[in-house]
Amino acid sequence: MKSRQAKEPLARLLALCRRDENGQGITEYGAIIAFVSILVALTFGLSSGTLQPAVSKAFSSVSSQLNNLSDTASSSSS
Repeated sequence: MKSRQAKEPLARLLALCRRDENGQGITEYGAIIAFVSILVALTFGLSSGTLQPAVSKAFSSVSSQLNNLSDTASSSSS
């Protein structure tokens, strides 16, 4: 009788854990974002300034391409 009583709270706890998954997806996404942020920070920190020009060049290229697309779209709609 005593062993059954000892198992009941454990069974209730396991059942509760199986049902309580409401925030699990958001928590996992938060953990992934935190992990990627740490990796990016470490990469920038360990690159000793060699990564900054490459990232700046990439963003400048994307920006100029978007400006060209915007200009093309504006001129074709007029």
